[in-house]
Amino acid sequence: MKIQRKQITASVPSFAMGDIGFLLLIFFVILARAQDDSHVQWQPAQLKDVEMAAAPLASVAIDTGFKTYLDGKEIATSELAAALTILLGDATAGQRNVFLKVHRETKATHFEPVIAAISEAGGDLTHILEPEEETKKR
Repeated sequence: MKIQRKQITASVPSFAMGDIGFLLLIFFVILARAQDDSHVQWQPAQLKDVEMAAAPLASVAIDTGFKTYLDGKEIATSELAAALTILLGDATAGQRNVFLKVHRETKATHFEPVIAAISEAGGDLTHILEPEEETKKR
């Protein structure tokens, strides 16, 4: 006499898949960066009183080799104003934020044309600085 075995089907529990998908979505949105300029090497200038700035529509950086980058991509200073005009689009005044990151040893001959290009494009310039470290006296 043969005993019939129960047919057990192996299934993936799908009731938790929605929660897992939602958590992964939040995780990647938080970690996502719209502008990757992590390869640009620069040291910010320092200032005693630094305040936080709003989110930028564009980011311009001048690195240690005095090369200009727009949102992490190298760009000629002569092309910067046109590219910024396209990026800023129809944003209203006060929301046309452009972050400017300049290496601390950059001379005015390198950063003044960049400032002029941001101004020509109608951007609201925000210079990125770091708070000055206070030296302790003994």
